[in-house]
Parts: sequence; C-alpha cells; structure tokens
Amino acid sequence: MDFATVVLIICGVIVAVAVVAVVLVVHAHGGRFTVDIGGQTPRAAGGNDTSPETGFKTRLRGLGLFSGGVVAVLLARVWSMQLMSNDEYTSQAERNRTRTITTAAPRGRILDRNGEELVTNRPSLTVVAQADVADDERELQLLGNLLGMPRMAVKRNIQDTTEGAQSSRTVAVDVSRRIVAYLEEHPDLFPGVTVEQRTQRHYPHGKLAAHVLGYTGTVTADQLEASKDSEDGIAYESGDITGQAGVEYQYESVLQGVRGEQKVFVDADGDVTGYSTSVPAEAGSDVVLTIDAKIQQAAEDGLQHAISKAKALQNKATAGCVVVLDCTNGEILAMASYPEFDPSIFVGGISNADWEALSSEASGYPLMDRAVSGTYASASTIKPLSALAALNNGIADASTTYDCTGFWTGFGSAYGQYCWDHDGHGIIDLRNGIVYSCDTVFYEIGKAFFESDNKEGLQDTYSRWGLGKKTGVDLPGEAEGRVPTADWKWNYFSSYPEEDRTWRGGDTTNLAIGQGDILVTPLQMACIYMAIANDGVMWRPHVLKSVTSKEGSGTVADYKVEKINEVEEKDEYMALIHDALQGVIYEEDEAVTSHFTSLPVKVAGKTGTGEKAGKDPTAWFCAYAPADDPKYVVCAMLEEGGFGATSAMYAVRDTFGGIYDVPDQSTADSSSSAR
Repeated sequence: MDFATVVLIICGVIVAVAVVAVVLVVHAHGGRFTVDIGGQTPRAAGGNDTSPETGFKTRLRGLGLFSGGVVAVLLARVWSMQLMSNDEYTSQAERNRTRTITTAAPRGRILDRNGEELVTNRPSLTVVAQADVADDERELQLLGNLLGMPRMAVKRNIQDTTEGAQSSRTVAVDVSRRIVAYLEEHPDLFPGVTVEQRTQRHYPHGKLAAHVLGYTGTVTADQLEASKDSEDGIAYESGDITGQAGVEYQYESVLQGVRGEQKVFVDADGDVTGYSTSVPAEAGSDVVLTIDAKIQQAAEDGLQHAISKAKALQNKATAGCVVVLDCTNGEILAMASYPEFDPSIFVGGISNADWEALSSEASGYPLMDRAVSGTYASASTIKPLSALAALNNGIADASTTYDCTGFWTGFGSAYGQYCWDHDGHGIIDLRNGIVYSCDTVFYEIGKAFFESDNKEGLQDTYSRWGLGKKTGVDLPGEAEGRVPTADWKWNYFSSYPEEDRTWRGGDTTNLAIGQGDILVTPLQMACIYMAIANDGVMWRPHVLKSVTSKEGSGTVADYKVEKINEVEEKDEYMALIHDALQGVIYEEDEAVTSHFTSLPVKVAGKTGTGEKAGKDPTAWFCAYAPADDPKYVVCAMLEEGGFGATSAMYAVRDTFGGIYDVPDQSTADSSSSAR
C-alpha cells in the first residue's frame, strides 16, 4: 500500500470520528423534557415537544447518521479496492498504459524431395509509419512523391488498422535502397516514418509447380472467424499472411510460424510513448514434398511440347495437365497444370486487374489445378477396366473374338455407332481390342451387360477400382468425378421427358468406351494405372514427404504411406491387361513406338480421345514403366488436344525422358486417332 492510500484512509477515519462525535453531543442534550426559562415560573414541558429547537436537533441527528453511513460505505469500498483488490486494479492500470503488439513470423520453406528450395523467404525493405502521420498533409505529400504513390493512397495505407491499432502501418513493400537512403538522410522531413526489414515469399524456380505450391495472401474474414475455434492452435490476426491454395493452404498449420510480441507504453490517446520487453517471432517449419524438381520440369516442358503439337494439328489445346506417381508408395513426383500462373504475383497483394485475369474464363482459369479439380470423360483409358468387368462376369475371355466392320449396329441399324476406325479392324479378340482400341469390342461388352441380369456390372467394376470418389490427396479442391447409373440419370435429368431420363443400351455402350456421362480427374486415372501396374493395389497419392525439425537436421513428422484400395483380380486377367498395354506402345502405331524404343525400359500404356459436343476432343495418354517391374506412372490430359497419340503422348514421353535422362530423339508424328 503506497503513502497516498494510507493518507486517504487516515483522513476518512478522522472524518468518520468527527461525525460520530457530533451525533453523540447532539444526542446528549436532546432528552424527552425541556426547561422553559422564558421569564415566568419554571414548568415542565412533557408530551410531544414540537418546538423549533427540537425539530432542528432531530434533523441534525438524521443528517449525522446519514453522513456516517456514507463515510462508512466509502471506507468499506476504499478498504476493498486498496487491500482486497489491489492486485487486480494494479493490473488494470498497467493494461491501460501498455499494449502488446505482435510481429509476423517468417513462414517455413517448401522443399522438393532432394532439398531443393521451391518456396523460400527473401528480405523485403518495407516503409512503415505511425498512425499520426495520416494527419500531416505535408508529410503525406512528400512521402507519396518519394514512393511514387498518390497522397491519398499513402493516407489510406496509414489509416489501415488491420495490423493493430498501435502497430506501425505498412505504406510500401520492396522499396529500393535509394528510397531507404533518402529517408534515413532526412528524418526531419519524415517524423514517424521508418524502414523495417521484413520477409516476403520467394519462388527460386518461378512458375515451377505453381499449382502444387499454391500462393499466400491476407487472411480472409472467414479464416479469421474459423481460427477462433481452430484445433491447430493458430489464432489469426487481421493482416496476417496465410496460405490460400495448394501446399501453402494444405499445410498452413505447419508453415505458419509463431508471432512475436512487443510490449509498448501508450498515453491516454493510445499513442505509443515507449517500448518495453519483446519476444522474437518463431519461424514456421520447413515442409519437404515428394515432388522432384527435375521431373517436375520435365513434365511441364512435356506438357508445353504436347500443346504445341496439338495446335500444329489445328486443335485448340486450351488446357492440360500431367501427373507423375511413384506407384510403389503413392508419392506424387510431379504435377503440372496449364494454363500456368506466377505465384509471386500475390506477394504484397494482388491487383484487381491481375485477379480478374487469373479468374476469368477468357484466360482459361489459370488458378485451377486441372490434375486434381478438373473432370473429363475418361475415353479409352478406361477400356482395361471394361475388359476386366467382362472377364469377371463371364461376358468375354481371352479367346472371345468380335467382327469389327467400322460401324456397329448391335441395337439395330437405327442406333448404329462407329468405331474410331471407320474401315474396321476385322476379326479381333479382347487383348487386341485394347491394343488397337477397337470400339466395336467394347460396344459388344456394353450390350452384353445391358442385356444381362447384372446391368450395372461396368459401373460396379469402375467403382470397385476407385472411380466416382476422391482419392484423398493432400491438396485442396479435389473433385470426385462421376460413375453414371440408371438412378443418377433419372434424377439428374428430372426436367426431361421420361423417355430421355431412362437408361438405354446406348448409355452402357458409351460407358464401356469412356464416353457419355462418366467423369474422372487426371489424378484418379493416374491412380487407376497405379493400381493396374500393382495388380490391384492402390496407394493414397500424396505430396507431403516430411516436416523438418526447427532444431537440427531431423524431421518431426514423416508421411505414413497408406493403402486405400486393393482389388482382387485373377492373375491371368491381369496378365492379359499388362500384355495388352505393352502392345499399345509397341504394336498399335509405329510412330508412337519410335518414341519409346530409345528408353532403357519397357513402357505400358493406353491412349484415349474424349468427345465433347461443340469442342475439340480431349486427348489422354496414361502409362507406367518399367512394364515388368513398375515404378513410375505418368498420365497426361489435354483439353481440346485432339487424339491422345498425336498430342498427349509427347507429354508422357518427355516426362519419362526426364526420369531416365533419355531425351526423345524421334521426329515421327503419329497419324493414329485411336481412342
């Protein structure tokens, strides 16, 4: 208890004693009887004394009691405040004169599997100002002239309180050293303006793997609200920089560091008057991805090569992607998507014009990761599954043959369907039906299912192998695709006439060749070929390899490989499929073969050409290698890219070239339109 408090209590006690004394004195002279000595014979005055003197004394006693009560209450309150709640009020007083402001922590780096930096931080010279600078029009104008900014823009930045009321306000980032030197040489012109060295995201490889890495931006209102109940321990503040897409978003809780704290003294107006203790910010953890920068570069170069080939054949080739998996554990070694974008455009805030360009249909939605979020008709890449469905249901075996004339009329001449080879393949068996992608073989399989007791045997097989549901990849925005059924069609086309909502034989034959209403993602098809390569075993695809320790060179977390599907198929069935997929590479088209013979391993794969009304076909090529001991799966897709063998094939071959360090030397162009 300080001296002032002691004096206050003593004074209160003195006042209380004085009041009590007055009351007692008055009471001592205020009996029931009074003596009247008004010049006559003295007499007793009993009963109710209503003389003025008596009324005054009564009021005085009441006033004394009231005053004593008030003083007693005040003394009790002083006692409570100064003795019982002293610590609490001291703490409140301290809070009134101090504030805690926080400082942003550097985000963790993102590395490829070999330790190559894909995303890191770079120093950024940032001009900041105190809040009262916004009231100095002269200083605002000078600062705007120096920074090359309109005065009102400078003022708006300084008035922005998203970083905290007492925090310095960011005026401009990444300023030149010339500006820094001028500010330091003329402090009298810019009171309240300083330069801080902060960090900004840096991308050493530019656009490489941009869709996988994602980008950062200022925390949104929804993220702020969600962080209040977050289980990962992150409580955002306005102005924080957070992951908004890709790995930056998926592993935000790891990459986001722990903010530092600085205690400052403030006056009654909230202005900073001094600085006290501080706790430095703690950087986020580094994330190591399964991505291999070398393979990623090969995939992106291959995708560009495929697009140029497609455009040379008068196809629009508006977009595309490549996925590379390690089929022994599900690691994503590369994932390229086109159109691409530069994640550095988001550093320091993106302009409205740039955002509109990245979000518009005219530019092809560059921010969309087509490997994960895009859905397309699978085309002929699904024929191995259709063949397995036929084998498992007794609809076909290895010796079953079909007669392809180029035009199939299994449901009558009025409902005929063409094979991609209008001249026909002649007599052909199931294995060669896959090799040469004969549509007639699969029309017959579809017809057999439609007329059997197991009308949805194809759909059952596709679903059993994992289509129609998400893979669970550790990237945001994954689509689940669609395996259409009779019920789905009836409900989906609810506004159509009944005859158009009913499942027909043509729906099943279209489904058997991967056309019609089926939708898959390129990542799903890469996983399908992973499972084919592994005789039915599918691992969950993932981009996280480990999280490094902040101290030392070890890791604090390693991704645990997870098996998500294991389809049991007879060995002879899988052997037929493997043999057929090798035949696609080395038998179906000499031009295609010439591109793969230079590789040190055998490759197995399948082309595909998806049809979409009013657009050029979607080109597919999915493959795995070595064919006899699979390690890598490469799946390429080009929107409006034409035929798989004439465009998407180049993306796959160039990617394998990057994996095995054997560039493609063949100049042969395929004329095949195999689906």
